[in-house]
Amino acid sequence: MALYQRKFIYKNLQRKITTIILCVAIFPLIFLGETIYYRFAKTYEEKIEDQIKYRTRSLSDAVEVFLRERTAILATIVDTRSFDDLKQQENLARMFKVISRRTDGLIDLGVIDSAGQHLAYAGPYDLKGLNYFQQAWFNEVMTKGKYISNVYMGYRKLPHFVIAVRGYSNGRGWILRATVDSDIFNQLVRTAQTGMSGDAYIINKNGIYQTAPRFSGKILGKSNISLTLFGQGTTVAKKIKANSKTKHVAGTWLKNNEWLLVITQDVGDEKGGLLTTRNTEIIIIVFGCLAIIMTTFFAMRIIFNHLEEVDKEISELNDQLIQSDKMAALGKMATGIAHEINNPLAIIGEKAGWMRDLLDEEKFQESENFKEYEQSVDKIEEHVERARKITHNMLGFARRMEQRLDDVDINNVLNQTIELLQSHAQISNIKISKDLQSELPIIASDQSQLQQVFLNLINNAIDAVEKDGLIEIKTRKKDSHIVVAIKDNGPGMDEEHLKKVFDPFFTTKEA
Repeated sequence: MALYQRKFIYKNLQRKITTIILCVAIFPLIFLGETIYYRFAKTYEEKIEDQIKYRTRSLSDAVEVFLRERTAILATIVDTRSFDDLKQQENLARMFKVISRRTDGLIDLGVIDSAGQHLAYAGPYDLKGLNYFQQAWFNEVMTKGKYISNVYMGYRKLPHFVIAVRGYSNGRGWILRATVDSDIFNQLVRTAQTGMSGDAYIINKNGIYQTAPRFSGKILGKSNISLTLFGQGTTVAKKIKANSKTKHVAGTWLKNNEWLLVITQDVGDEKGGLLTTRNTEIIIIVFGCLAIIMTTFFAMRIIFNHLEEVDKEISELNDQLIQSDKMAALGKMATGIAHEINNPLAIIGEKAGWMRDLLDEEKFQESENFKEYEQSVDKIEEHVERARKITHNMLGFARRMEQRLDDVDINNVLNQTIELLQSHAQISNIKISKDLQSELPIIASDQSQLQQVFLNLINNAIDAVEKDGLIEIKTRKKDSHIVVAIKDNGPGMDEEHLKKVFDPFFTTKEA
């Protein structure tokens, strides 16, 4: 094949292989990156929802505990102190002082009789003497026994809510009422506000703010949150704001489903880590693709340049192999001819010897042609010997190998040979086991030819054994000889091949 044709074939093959490798390497990388990001984004989204749910549940528990503790304080006072005792202004003031030292969150304390009259008051406002009989909360507490009101303005004209507990004195009901400190209660609710966009507030079942939201709206204002989004327990819903940003909205009901605790958070505010991960992943994939492309083109160029060189060497080796085949055929033919000639030469030599024995007898010596017979026998023996030398030289030509004697360490030669073939053996997971006797004597031999012999034997063993095979190499000193044994667990050779094993260029390997 012409040189330019081979170059064209290699260039076309290089282009096809490069395209296939890039497709196989890059497309799965992109698909894997997209899949990982999708799964990560979904997991991250679930984590955000779990976190906002957890914050909502934690804050709802804290609010419930806050309200229950203060309700329990009032109930304990009602159960342990009498109405007549608490309606005394100084006694109520002393009790409020004790409560304020033990707990925070209450700004006043009042005693109200069954007619709604405020009999005693301890606090910063002037509420003593007011009548609450017409107030909605008064009727609720007289009916239920304990009551936590919604936020309302009341006589003090400020948003507040009260906790009231009913007691009995002489068969008539009376009320111990406390006003909750709005600042402390709002601070408790605001602990769930996180990030730049987080908000937390409470609304009642009519959608009226009970605590001040962070961004828009005010206490006792109307919220635009749809209460239908929230069922029992904690619910997370998604809502689109006016500026098209998505926010997480979580809510849970409090105070026997009269208040709704709401926590909101912009999705973008929560997804900062996800966006960073996405950008990092894109950078990694882009640089990975560039690295694959550059490496592929660089590697393909090196490989195909090497292939072209190898192809050229193979072409030269093919020419040499053809010549070697010719020489091998010639050597084999010469060997056959020599063997065929040696057989009749042996017979001729034997008969010539027999004729010489006959000429030694007396009756032949008296023959007038004795000298001629004797000369003829000499000529036959001379030319038989000459023919024998010629055939010997022909056999030597067929097996000729130049020799050079060196001091040789057999173990060292074997170790060098094994090192050459170790990587070839490891490809098929073939183990080469060495059992080399130490301190073997140095011998006189041709090291290169010995190494060639060992190389061929071990290489043939590697080709013969199956994958995960075993080759055992052993050296021993036996009397005045050194024994080298190379053994493998391959299939061996049959009798037919064994007969040809020493023929030049004989092999059972496929071309």
